[in-house]
Amino acid sequence: MAVIHKAKDNSVKTILAEPELFAEFLRNFIPIDILKDVAPTNIEDISERLISLVSEQKDGDTIKRINLNDGKSLFVIAIVEHESKVNFRAPFKILLYIALILNDYEKEVNKDEKITHTKDFKYPPILPIIFYDGESEWTAETNFLNRTEMSEIFAKYIPKFEYELVSLKDYSFADLAEFGDTLSLFMMVDKLKTAEAFSELGKLPKEYIERLEDMNVPPHLKELLVKVITVLLRKINVPQDEIDVLVERIDERGVSEMLSIENYNVQAIRREADQQRAEAVQQLKAMIRAMLDKGSTVTEIASIMNVTEDDVVFLLPELSPA
Repeated sequence: MAVIHKAKDNSVKTILAEPELFAEFLRNFIPIDILKDVAPTNIEDISERLISLVSEQKDGDTIKRINLNDGKSLFVIAIVEHESKVNFRAPFKILLYIALILNDYEKEVNKDEKITHTKDFKYPPILPIIFYDGESEWTAETNFLNRTEMSEIFAKYIPKFEYELVSLKDYSFADLAEFGDTLSLFMMVDKLKTAEAFSELGKLPKEYIERLEDMNVPPHLKELLVKVITVLLRKINVPQDEIDVLVERIDERGVSEMLSIENYNVQAIRREADQQRAEAVQQLKAMIRAMLDKGSTVTEIASIMNVTEDDVVFLLPELSPA
């Protein structure tokens, strides 16, 4: 499983790198019937050998080959955009990817015989998708034709492809809950922009939470969910000790824990973190007192605990360095 190295910059790409979640992504967001039955085993990631040819900044791009059950193939370009500014260059980047994919496909099918030189040969379809989770409206053109000068004159000579736009802001938490699958969890997490936004999770239908509890989320996806939650909470400046409390709860009680407003409450988490912190301080104080009773000095205690003498005095202000 891929490790998330940067908070928001590639967390969605890491999610879509999982075949199970990508299959659910196609089923949930793309209105094409033949994609509804795509299984994880039908999905092949070919990003590595193609994306670097277009851009060094490849954190948000992925390319999949979908091998359908009837022996035919199609390709999916998925570009993740999450910047505050709309990327108006996106259609041109997609055009470059389309050319690279078809060129790569030609090399593959022509290995033994030049099939593409025959009259009946047809190129595979390519589905371009932009997944946008920014808060502003996506205002870029979805058709490359409209990005070309004098398109009304040269329309028949200009590529006319469109890309499918999936804008997460257009989906409420209730909309995502209707999908009722593992991906919906990840998309909900991605919608959380502030600590207070977690209260929205408490408004989810009871049926969804019950369905979630019945879902047997594979361990590697559960681990990925925890990683995504962790980096996004860091992104909105939630203290690490509070993050640790939530992660521990999810690990012990299951992923549905994060969706219960009674159990997942920002202030409740904060109180629990404060309590754990207070208990840790009391344990340290008890250790210091035990060492003092045995005759250790503040300097010796600081050395043993690998802290400064000021740290020891801070815990027990009645002391003074010896």
